[in-house]
Amino acid sequence: MSYPYGNARRFSGMAFGFVMLSCALAYGAEGKETVSSFKDDHPDSKLVKPVFHRGETEQITVTGNSRAPATVRPAGQTTFSSNRSNYASQVAQSVADMVVTIPGVSFTQGNGPRDTVVSVRGSGDRQSYGLKNLQVLEDGFPMTQPDGTARADLIDPHAYEGVDVFEGPASTVYGNYAMNGAINFRTRKGADIHGAELGSDFGSFGLFNTYATLGFGNRRYDLMIFGSDVWGKGFIANSRYNTSTENMRLRLNLTETDRLVFKVVNNQTNAYLPVRLSLNQYQTNPYQQGCYSAASAAAGCASVSLLKNGRYGDKEAISPEAAGLGRFDRRTIVGLRWEHDFNPHTTWRNQFTYDQRHVNQPTSPTTFVGPYNSYAVSSDVTNRALIGHSPLETFGGISFDYLDYGYQTYNVMPLGGASRGAMTTESYGHQWNLGARFQEDWHFAPKWHVVIGLGGTYSDIGATETLYGYSAAGMTRRYVTANRFFFNLAPEGALIYAPSKAWTFHTRVGTAYGTPSASNLFITPQGQYGNNTQIESQSSVGVDLGADWHPDDTLRIQATGFYEFYNNELVSQSAGVNTVGTYTFNAPASQHRGIVLGVDWRPLPKTLPGGRIKLSYTYDNQIYTNYTEVLSNSTLSRSFSRNGNAIPGVIPNFLNARFLYDQPDGPAEGLGGYAEVTWRDSYWLDNANQLKAPGYALLNLEVHYNPPARFGWAHRLHWYCEVQNVANQTYIAGATNISDTLLSNGQQAGAGTLANSTGSIYAGSPRAYFGGVRLSL
Repeated sequence: MSYPYGNARRFSGMAFGFVMLSCALAYGAEGKETVSSFKDDHPDSKLVKPVFHRGETEQITVTGNSRAPATVRPAGQTTFSSNRSNYASQVAQSVADMVVTIPGVSFTQGNGPRDTVVSVRGSGDRQSYGLKNLQVLEDGFPMTQPDGTARADLIDPHAYEGVDVFEGPASTVYGNYAMNGAINFRTRKGADIHGAELGSDFGSFGLFNTYATLGFGNRRYDLMIFGSDVWGKGFIANSRYNTSTENMRLRLNLTETDRLVFKVVNNQTNAYLPVRLSLNQYQTNPYQQGCYSAASAAAGCASVSLLKNGRYGDKEAISPEAAGLGRFDRRTIVGLRWEHDFNPHTTWRNQFTYDQRHVNQPTSPTTFVGPYNSYAVSSDVTNRALIGHSPLETFGGISFDYLDYGYQTYNVMPLGGASRGAMTTESYGHQWNLGARFQEDWHFAPKWHVVIGLGGTYSDIGATETLYGYSAAGMTRRYVTANRFFFNLAPEGALIYAPSKAWTFHTRVGTAYGTPSASNLFITPQGQYGNNTQIESQSSVGVDLGADWHPDDTLRIQATGFYEFYNNELVSQSAGVNTVGTYTFNAPASQHRGIVLGVDWRPLPKTLPGGRIKLSYTYDNQIYTNYTEVLSNSTLSRSFSRNGNAIPGVIPNFLNARFLYDQPDGPAEGLGGYAEVTWRDSYWLDNANQLKAPGYALLNLEVHYNPPARFGWAHRLHWYCEVQNVANQTYIAGATNISDTLLSNGQQAGAGTLANSTGSIYAGSPRAYFGGVRLSL
């Protein structure tokens, strides 16, 4: 298998200096846990204050210092966690396998095998790739660049101990783009690995993933090194891929009061891509079989229309496979954090992260090429003391992040291998965000505590785009310039009441904001490069009301209701497969409301001690309350009110139920498995609510065996196998929003016409069989 664009050129970023200053003056001491948190067997269950903007979530062991934070759980915010036991004994191919059991979280297929679009309360349901409207972290280091872009390609679940999801508006602590919260991925600790592990996954559609983990640790240091290389043919034509990932974390306890954490992540993604289908194409030929040659293509085949000479004139329809469309990207992240204890109650943290994302993406009639270099620095202080007998924790900090980029786009020619024609656009620009955060958490009574906070960010976006036009007469240039400045504030308040060990109640008012990114400013409603520089920053105010009931070790139920009010919500939609990208617009006012429910129950602890039921459910109702859309054809334009319409792309109901059993003792000790049902409701694809993507229900089965320690060397060998989509359902794994159109008679096009709108749908996998082995050394 050859990947001609795999070795992307490396660009070095501009070096710069940053002077940090932060202070937080208060007195406090650690209090007891009162935040609602569905822990999902999380090993680090203590609630502490998050570090500023990039929450620290790793276990830190410091001699003589018992107050070091175990994990971050923002007080009053609905928080869920999933640990390694949920995905270690299965063929975990992507981040979807890590988050599928977390209430409030859903996912769809992005552009590539591991580019999972993860949504928290629908945060990414209107996007075609990546993790949007979230701040994403790993071991406390930022994985979201300053323009709000984070992608899941970096994540091989085998490297991770777990994931924490903080749900609801969260810009007070996490800053720009934390519209629906934050996600922190926790890599495994070297001390837990205590040696080496070698593993391999294999199965349907040519999947073969080889991975290795090395880990050691003690009271002075902890080292984890991970590497994996995964290959696959894919189940859709032109979807073969090869992805390699390296991940490393080193913690050093320099002294009793000083600690260093060093982090490196590197990923190379080589993925050939099909194009997204219309609903009619999907229903006719979901896996794009028999489509290589346009001359003999089967029914329902998708194609792209490419300029024959790469500049102007006649075009030729060609299949994605014949064109060589794909994504050939590299991402490298390096981070360093220094933590210093001024005294037993005050900790100072300073962090620097360098992040380079280099893209080479011939995914449409144009190919997109360029580097995105970003730098992030932050400094914060956490202080814990007592006011009388009442614990008070104060947190304050500042941050600065900076992104510079320079990209070019070229026409793709119908010669195969994603051959480049003439340059169509080039753009250079920057975005930086300067922020400050402050938060107080006061346990003013034994069963009560209150949280107040305020955060703010000043953002600067400057970019210039040059658009090239070609004809027989020659070349023309047109320039679009964007200079946008935004200042946003995010206050929050929460009240937590824990009347007993079994019950915890919380209510919270949170706020969030998200500026447009430079890429949003240069794509028009027609899906072409041009001027869209007028769009504004989005903001929201949300109210959460939740309860956590944990009467004993056999049952935990957490439920949270939320109601969020958005201003100028940023919504994206596709104008078709033969366009350069999705168009982003502001909806002046909208509302998101719903319920998140999590259940973890061991129904028969005595007669069936290994039995367990896990349930996660999300109801998400998002509507426009003030939005008028203007549709145009060649002769006229008309305005249509979308007030009361559902926001397209949002899945209203998402359910996952697992029925698990693990034999705890006897001859079959270590043998286990589960049956899993995932149900996704149908959802609208357009603003007029004319066309729906159908829902589905999938059944997955898994069996694993982890031999007990008494078996000696055999204890080191673990194996697992699973069947996904047992009933062999044909279903939609991902669908982007499509544009409504105005017919020649002045009426909106109905569902029959919209069903031919391309650039929306990826089919999900048919029935698949997988297995895997892991050897501990």
